Amino acid sequence: MAGKSTISSRGLARRVLLAAMAVAALALVILLVTAVRIGAFGTVDETRPADTAIVLGAAVVGDEPTPVFAARIDHAIDLYWDGLVDTIIFTGARSPEDELSEAETARRYALARGVPADAILLDEASRITSENIANAAQIMRRYNLESALVVSDPPHMLRSVRMACDAGIDAASSPTPTSRYQTLATQFPFIARETVLYLGYLLFGM
Repeated sequence: MAGKSTISSRGLARRVLLAAMAVAALALVILLVTAVRIGAFGTVDETRPADTAIVLGAAVVGDEPTPVFAARIDHAIDLYWDGLVDTIIFTGARSPEDELSEAETARRYALARGVPADAILLDEASRITSENIANAAQIMRRYNLESALVVSDPPHMLRSVRMACDAGIDAASSPTPTSRYQTLATQFPFIARETVLYLGYLLFGM
């Protein structure tokens, strides 16, 4: 009887191990498929006429935007001067080490390049993408704006546009053509992070 019990225990352990390996393999497939989807969506440019452009915040240094943030702001300015949007919503709060909020830094940058003050709307409270989108949606409702071009770096677009659509915005992707994330070496960490965050948003709304 003891021999049969040992064999049965070994069989159970083997089945548990195989089940764990199958789950791990499935999780790996889901991660890879999601990463490929994020990378592919980043190449899609849905730019079209819209009421506004939502510029997702990024880091600033003192009172200057980092190159990543400047590329997003420049793209939104181009959309404005091309007549594709009537307003620009800059998003992003102030970090303790910075002089200005991300949104205010972007506003000053755009003003210096000729964008009129009445074409700029600000969200200075948001710190993460979900807050960028939620606060921009509130601003849009306040000003009766319905459609938006979401502006960020290519790997950021899938999650951002999904969030915008879920927030009730008629949203389209308008990735920065001058993104700093051009090579595989620079894109890989961004896409890996976005893969985890996107799946987290789909599963938990976070």
